[in-house]
Amino acid sequence: MKRLCTICARGGSKGVPDKNILPLARKPLIAHSIEQAHASGLFTAVAVSSDSRDILEAARVAGAEVLIVRPGEMAGDTAPKLPVIRHAVLEAEKRLGIEHEILVDLAVTSPIRLPEDIAGAVDLVENGGAGNVITGSPSRCPPYYSLVEIDAGGVARLSKPLDPPPTRRQDVPACFDMNGSVYVWRRHPFVVAPYLFDDNTRLYEMPRERSVDIDAEFDFAIAEMLLTRLPPRRRPPLR
Repeated sequence: MKRLCTICARGGSKGVPDKNILPLARKPLIAHSIEQAHASGLFTAVAVSSDSRDILEAARVAGAEVLIVRPGEMAGDTAPKLPVIRHAVLEAEKRLGIEHEILVDLAVTSPIRLPEDIAGAVDLVENGGAGNVITGSPSRCPPYYSLVEIDAGGVARLSKPLDPPPTRRQDVPACFDMNGSVYVWRRHPFVVAPYLFDDNTRLYEMPRERSVDIDAEFDFAIAEMLLTRLPPRRRPPLR
């Protein structure tokens, strides 16, 4: 089965300037995702889309096979990601001369996933009957129990109250925080009309320690600690 991996990395990060190429555990942040994709052994190619020449060069050095210059209208702060992924898929396929059956997008800001996480998410689509797959970890603040909203009068209320109210965290329905680490689609429905949720979307569960999403300096520090202190069998190899 032909599978394509995309990694979309914009150059204009506000929270952490140039975060996609900052060194993390002795390599640029983007290199972690590229190496994990290769280590999974699943893909005909890894395609990186960016508006930054520096990011594309770092991706080339890390082994990405297809480098795509993102159009300016897809590179702004408010540009949605799904059209960017679709553009990367179609451009990569044009250059490679083949269409892929399975599309996988990896978030560059999720460097602690394992190749096994990628393979597990893909397996849910190929062999588990899923239409598409998102990834997430058990929620730290279930909306039924500990997530609150402030109403117009300034009163704090549960976001999703149950009747009767639960007395234990274990009594509420299972909830997950999307971590954005891995997305998987079958090609045809996605390129026709990119989507995130439909009636057959499944979730591949990842533990919290592999679900860090780098959006701030604090997240960088946590990721560095996890990558360098976790036992070797629990983290990607450092090259």
